Amino acid sequence: MATAPDPDVRRTPLYDLHVSLDARMVPFAGYAMPVQYPDGIIAEHGATRTAAGLFDVSHMGQAILRGDDPAASFEKLIPGNIAGLDIGRMRYTLLLNDTGGIRDDLMVTRIEDNGAPALFLVVNAACKEADFEHIATSLAGEAELEIMEERALVALQGPKSEAVLADLAPDCRDLVFLQGVDMSVGGVDGLVTRSGYTGEDGYEISVPGADVVSLVQGLLEHPDVSPVGLGARDSLRLEAGLCLYGHDIDTTTTPIEADLSWAVAKARREAADFPGAETILGQLADGPARRRVGIQPEGRAPVREGAVIQDAEGVEIGVVTSGGFGPTVEAPVAMGYVAATAAAPGTALNIELRGRSVAATVAALPFVPHNYKRAS
Repeated sequence: MATAPDPDVRRTPLYDLHVSLDARMVPFAGYAMPVQYPDGIIAEHGATRTAAGLFDVSHMGQAILRGDDPAASFEKLIPGNIAGLDIGRMRYTLLLNDTGGIRDDLMVTRIEDNGAPALFLVVNAACKEADFEHIATSLAGEAELEIMEERALVALQGPKSEAVLADLAPDCRDLVFLQGVDMSVGGVDGLVTRSGYTGEDGYEISVPGADVVSLVQGLLEHPDVSPVGLGARDSLRLEAGLCLYGHDIDTTTTPIEADLSWAVAKARREAADFPGAETILGQLADGPARRRVGIQPEGRAPVREGAVIQDAEGVEIGVVTSGGFGPTVEAPVAMGYVAATAAAPGTALNIELRGRSVAATVAALPFVPHNYKRAS
C-alpha cells in the first residue's frame, strides 16, 4: 500500500496516479516518489530490459537558456562542445567548479525557441536549485534562464519503447540516440528526446504538468508498458555503468577521475577555457591518482556504498560509491574509486562487508551492453 508522504515533501503531477497504482512512496530529493509497484523491483527491472518501462522523472529540473548565443555562453560553465551541436541534437555534460570538481551532470539539447537559438537543460533534482542559481548568476547580462516549474517529465525505456510510443507519436521513429524535437504525443504537445538513464533504447518526454496524467494513462494502457520506480531505475543505471550524482560523482571528483574524460571535448581541451581546466588537463596529461571502476564481487551478496576497497595485500585503496544486485547479470555489481594503479580490469580486490572480506575484481563497464539506437 502507498504510504502518506511528509507534508513538506513535494509531489509531482503524477503523485495521485502512483498512489492509485499502489506504489510504495518514499521521499527522494525533496519529492514523494515511487520506489516500486506491487510487482516488485526485479519484475520492473526485467520489464524495462525486455519490453518498456515507464518512469516519472518530473522531479528533475527543466529550464530553457536564451540569449544572443546561449551555447557559447553556457560553455563558460562546462567542458563540453555545445556550440558544435546542430539544432535538435543533445549532449551529456558537466557543470564544473573552479577546481574541476563536478557540480552536477546534465543533458543539454540545442533547440529553436520562436525562431531564436536556445538550450533545453535537464538537471538532477537534488541539485536543481543550486544549478539554476549558478547558471543564472554566472551568465547574468548575456543569457536568461527560464525555469520550467510547471513542466513534467516521463521516461519510456526499453527495446519496445519505439513501437509503443509510435502509436501516439509516429515521428518518434525518426529520432536517434541524443536527438530531440517538439512533437505531439497522443494529442499532447511536448519535447521528445531519444535518451534515458537505463542503458536501453528509449525516450524522455517533457510536457506541461497539466497534461501528463492523461499521457501516462494512455501509455500504461499498452500491454508492453509497466510502471517502474526508483528501485529498478537504480539497478538499471548501475548495470549500465551510469553515474549517480552525489554518490559516484560530486564536487570532490573530476571528470578524469570519474572516467568521464570523453565529456571534455577536444576543442575545449585545446582552448583550456572551462572551469578547472588546469586541474583537468593536468590529469589528462599525467593521469589521475584514482579512477572510477566497475567492481564484480564474488558470491551473491551485494556490497554497498561506503564499503572499503582493499588490494590483494589488504591495503586500503578506495571506496564503493554504488552497489547492489544486478537482476540482468544475476550477480552483485558495484562501482567505486580505486588507486589508478589498481584500475585495470581483472585486478583482484577485497571489499569489507559487515566485518568480513569479500573477494572481487575490477570489471569493465558497463555490466550490461548499452542498447541505444544510433544513426546508421
